[in-house]
Amino acid sequence: MANIGTLNTTAAGIDAVAPRLGDGPSGPKPRPRLSARNIMLYGTLTVAALYYLLPLYVMVVTSLKGMPEIRLGNIFSPPMEITFQPWVKAWAEACTGLNCDGLSRGFWNSVRITVPSVIISIAIASVNGYALANWRFKGSELFFSILIIGAFIPYQVMIYPIVIILREIGIYGTLSGLVIVHSIFGMPILTLLFRNYFVSLPEELFKAARVDGAGFWQIFLKIMMPMSLPIFVVAMILQVTGIWNDFLFGVVFTRPDTYPMTVQLNNIVNSVQGVKEYNVNMAATILTGLVPLIVYFVSGRLFVRGIAAGAVKG
Repeated sequence: MANIGTLNTTAAGIDAVAPRLGDGPSGPKPRPRLSARNIMLYGTLTVAALYYLLPLYVMVVTSLKGMPEIRLGNIFSPPMEITFQPWVKAWAEACTGLNCDGLSRGFWNSVRITVPSVIISIAIASVNGYALANWRFKGSELFFSILIIGAFIPYQVMIYPIVIILREIGIYGTLSGLVIVHSIFGMPILTLLFRNYFVSLPEELFKAARVDGAGFWQIFLKIMMPMSLPIFVVAMILQVTGIWNDFLFGVVFTRPDTYPMTVQLNNIVNSVQGVKEYNVNMAATILTGLVPLIVYFVSGRLFVRGIAAGAVKG
C-alpha cells in the first residue's frame, strides 16, 4: 500500500509539472553576440584602446630604429633592423645638461626621492585617517576640513613660501627638502582616502577591540592595517605615480646634480645641440615611465579593490 501511495504522489507531481514543461524554456531570452549594443560597446572600447596604444606603439618602434631609417619618414612601420643602441645611449650616454651620463643619475635620484616620500606620507596619512574615523577629538572636523582645503590649493601658490622656508632651514636644493615637500603635499588627499576607507569598515570590530582593552596603536596595527591592504595599495600607486612623474617640484627644489628623472628627460628632449635623435628621445621617455607602469600592473587588481571598497565613499 505504501508503494502505491508513493506512485500516486509521484504521478501527481509529474502531472503538475508537465504543463509548465510544455511551455518551453523560461528566463530572459539570450542576446545575440552581434547585437547593436555589443557592437557599440566593443567598438567604443576598441577605438579608445587604439587611441592610447598607437602613440605607445610609435614610441617603441621608433626607439628600436636607427636614425637613417627614421629619416625615411614612415613612423608606423616596424624596424627593418632592430637596434638597442638608442636605449643604451638614453640610459648611460645622453647629455642632460653639464653631465653626459644619461638618465641613470636621474633614475637613482628619483628612487631616493620617491621611496621615502611614499613611506612617510602614507604612514602619517593612514594614522590621520584612522584617528579621524575612529578616535574623534575636539576640533577633528575643523582639522579635517583644513586638510581637504589643502588638497585643492594650487601648488604654484605655495612654491615661493616653501622655497624661503627650505632655504632658511638649510635644505633647499637637496633631496631631503624635496622629500619633505612631496610628503606634505601628498598628505591631504591620502588622509581623505584613509579616513573614508576606515569609516566604511565595520564599527563593531573597533568597539569589540576597545572592550577587550586594546589601545590606539594595538587596534591600528593588529586590526585596521591587516584589513586595509587595498587602500594602502591605492595610496602607494597614487603617490608613486605623482611623485615619479613630477616635474615642477623637481626643477624648483633641486639642483642639476640632484635632478630627478623627469627633469633630465626634459633636458634630453629639448636639447638644441647637435642632431635631434628621435630614437634616443623615445627610449628615454619609455624608460622614465616604466616604474609607474610596472607598479600599476603588478598591483592593479588591489587598486581597483581599494577604490571599490571605500576609497571614494563620503
